[in-house]
Amino acid sequence: MLQPRRCRQPLSAVGRTSAALPSGTQDPARPARHFQPRPTVRGVLSMQTTLSEHARTLPRADEAERILRSCVHCGFCNATCPTYQLLGDELDGPRGRIYLIKQVLEGQHVTEKTRVHLDRCLSCRNCETTCPSGVDYHNLLDIGRAAVDALVPRPLGQRLLREGLRQIVPHAGLFRFLTGVGMKFRPLLPQTLAAKLPVTVHAAGRRPACAHARQVLLLEGCVQPGLSPNTNAATARVLDRLGIGITPVSTAGCCGAVDYHLNAQDAGLDRTRRNIDAWWPALQGGAETLIQTASGCGAFVKDYGHLLQHDPAYADKAMCISARTKDLVEVLRDEPLETLGIKADTRLAFHCPCTLQHAQKLGGEVERVLTRLGFNLTAVPDGHLCCGSAGTYSITQPALARQLRDNRMNALESGKPQVIATANIGCQTHLASAGRTPVRHWIELIDQALGTPD
Repeated sequence: MLQPRRCRQPLSAVGRTSAALPSGTQDPARPARHFQPRPTVRGVLSMQTTLSEHARTLPRADEAERILRSCVHCGFCNATCPTYQLLGDELDGPRGRIYLIKQVLEGQHVTEKTRVHLDRCLSCRNCETTCPSGVDYHNLLDIGRAAVDALVPRPLGQRLLREGLRQIVPHAGLFRFLTGVGMKFRPLLPQTLAAKLPVTVHAAGRRPACAHARQVLLLEGCVQPGLSPNTNAATARVLDRLGIGITPVSTAGCCGAVDYHLNAQDAGLDRTRRNIDAWWPALQGGAETLIQTASGCGAFVKDYGHLLQHDPAYADKAMCISARTKDLVEVLRDEPLETLGIKADTRLAFHCPCTLQHAQKLGGEVERVLTRLGFNLTAVPDGHLCCGSAGTYSITQPALARQLRDNRMNALESGKPQVIATANIGCQTHLASAGRTPVRHWIELIDQALGTPD
């Protein structure tokens, strides 16, 4: 009979060996080198864990234990982890972070170092695409971060920054106003913030009336109306040409991801409930689907069903909302795009956001739509890697984010494109902050090819 054994990390994937797992006897922030594996029916070794009495009282304790036990600590995840590739530290890769979270939930001593390594994670979910065991890493990370924040208070500066982001970013009107002010006073702003503001905001232009029998909903977003107002307007114009109208829902707001991923998870879930209440009547009244033009928002809304599964008042509705949410490309790929009569010859590179390819599993879909319409797409090396935007990560971890951005820009520009296209407002503004090749949402390029003035 085959004996259980550990998988070996594919060293060729990263060009170097993984850093050895250090002993836990000296630094409580570092996981023990000698694990306690548990044989499984699959012939590999899964993680053994015993949650502390305190951890057992957490709302998602059973989920955390299930995820921990699914990990076979093979290290394949490190091969595609952007922060591990940059820093070369086991604790800045998924496997190391899983062991840190395991220590926290088992009641071991937690230090500031633990949070530093968890904070450096982009939540890009590249590891989930790579993992042969299906470890639900992003949900475990959310559980772990919340537990660490409860045990180790953040320094005042970090708390103020995060609270400031939460009070500004999710509020579309306030964010749009402050964006305009910031663009006027750019030289006075800290470089990290100044670089995030667009040099030029492309005006939205005409938005067609809601006049078609086929209707969809559209999440307008919180930062996109201020940073790239033309994205949603271009979406409306292209859908209009295909005989699809957008039913406005003014009471819907931020998807909740900003709060949730800044560890204000209850506030994030409150936003999800308000959005469900806003969208529900229109979806029940005949709207076909809920469209997302920002893949980060789409990934989070598609997770509503999971996040609210234990809420008796919203579980069923949340599951329905998630099931009826689609990224824009999921709608357009099934439409007769050839009837648009587009003759595009733009040479472009497409940056596929992590939230599109790893979270929503839609890698390659936008490229196929653009190719159908005649766009000339250049090859992009290492297209699976993160650009460093990751929601508010580019503000809370600016140095790492800039390095990841520059690496992505080098790869995207290797084919000499005229423009870079992407599918998420965070990626768009972060890549554009390099001040190199122009970056636009892909639907804007289709809209422009239809004859809409830029």
